[in-house]
Amino acid sequence: QVRVVESGGGLVQPGGSLRLSCAASGTIFMIYDMEWHRQLPGKERELVASINSDGITNYADYVKGRFTISRDNAKRTAYLQMNRLKSEDTAVYYCYVLEGDYENRAGNWGPGTQVIVSS
Repeated sequence: QVRVVESGGGLVQPGGSLRLSCAASGTIFMIYDMEWHRQLPGKERELVASINSDGITNYADYVKGRFTISRDNAKRTAYLQMNRLKSEDTAVYYCYVLEGDYENRAGNWGPGTQVIVSS
């Protein structure tokens, strides 16, 4: 089985920064895509950023210029650097890891980490 665990969440003031980590473990042949999603209170989960195995990134419009997604393949870890945080960034942030071999792929969700942006 594959495990995905997020870390790095917490309380931060508006304008501050946080760095989230997403570590994948278990039997993994290859990691294709790594994504960060978030779920605001009372809202549905939405895609924040993604990075594929070639390092190509994609961002939601509301985080462009503020957030940066990256990955360390040797550590099987993805990161989300969040700068200039706003109160509306308050959410549970989830990591999604698409992994598998040449024939089969599977998506795996982490349990999430809470980010609260408040004074």
